[in-house]
Amino acid sequence: MYIIHNGKIITETTILEGHAVVVEGETIQEIILEQQVRNYPHAQLIDANGGFISPGFIDIHSDYIETIASPRPTSMMDFDISLREAEKILISHGITTMFHSLSFYKEDVFSHKPMRNPHNIQRMVDAIDATHNRLHLIRHRLHARFEIDNIDEVGQLVKNIEDGKVHLLSFMDHTPGQGQYRNLEVYRDTLKGYRDISDADVNVLIAERQSTEYLTTEKIKEVADIALAQGIAVASHDDDDFKKLDLVKSFGTTISEFPITLEVAMKAKQLGLYTIAGAPNVMLGGSHSGNLSAAEAIGHGCMDILCSDYYPSALLHAVFDLHEKYGNDLHDMFMMVTLNPAKAVQLDHELGSITAGKKADILVIERMEDGYPMLTATMVNGTLITTTNYRVK
Repeated sequence: MYIIHNGKIITETTILEGHAVVVEGETIQEIILEQQVRNYPHAQLIDANGGFISPGFIDIHSDYIETIASPRPTSMMDFDISLREAEKILISHGITTMFHSLSFYKEDVFSHKPMRNPHNIQRMVDAIDATHNRLHLIRHRLHARFEIDNIDEVGQLVKNIEDGKVHLLSFMDHTPGQGQYRNLEVYRDTLKGYRDISDADVNVLIAERQSTEYLTTEKIKEVADIALAQGIAVASHDDDDFKKLDLVKSFGTTISEFPITLEVAMKAKQLGLYTIAGAPNVMLGGSHSGNLSAAEAIGHGCMDILCSDYYPSALLHAVFDLHEKYGNDLHDMFMMVTLNPAKAVQLDHELGSITAGKKADILVIERMEDGYPMLTATMVNGTLITTTNYRVK
């Protein structure tokens, strides 16, 4: 039994002071008054030192594992080692449940990433699945990001869904001239940032990408229906107009990832979709693609969830930045990395909040004098994974 005390508890509805959290086995038993701690003489105490006692972070969109597994275009590390090394990093940033976002591309035109080769993708899918039945630190899940021109791999995607290896499905379309790259100049600049390529070659590539064959809407809906039947949430990606929102909604989609404009984000909320923004967007002060500012969208009340996207440490920093720099309610910001993502992927019955009966995924977050957030204790499924002691000398 553990008791985490002397901190501010992030509950589902408020930030609670003068209380402590009792953990026994894998679950949260109850929240008690601080003075009741003495009634549990055999419990191991974890002192939060006045910091925050938060649910573990749930990150439902991050391609970080690609960088760990393939740190260079010509380097491919062992996948089991990659996952084990990645989870040590992720837990240090408070991420207790990670939806590894693997990109199922037909062709990645921006860079040569061997991780996105279909054979390697499947190897990683299997490696993630294998973590469930061996020693591990965090909860590993798979977010399948399927590019809609990847027609040849639909059968393998469906097999993975039916085999229970997919936990979130999103459909992507990175065609230049729409979505994330509706501004062709942004597409050109991004492409040149990755590759040494002439303007003429860029024009050829754009023409090829705009004329490629895509999955039909009927086929997308068919695959979405298979996922939904398995209890898997379906997301859309880079929604850029109201018509697309209506279309993806008809597929049973419940999540809108990275809506491109404020108007589209507002419309997605009106349609009942969970909306996602990247935490790096908050730290950078805006989108690296020139699209919607996450902080602006949150300020307008049309963003529900923060994900790390490609920078895991961003979640922890964004929560406090959004409160201290932009004036948002701190409790609401914590919900964006805990309970809200849990609801979006249908895990809120056991994760996402400090509630009796739920899994004991808990963080202790203290602050340095300059405000830097220190993660000093992490717990997953009631197991104390790490304690970190910062020092002066």
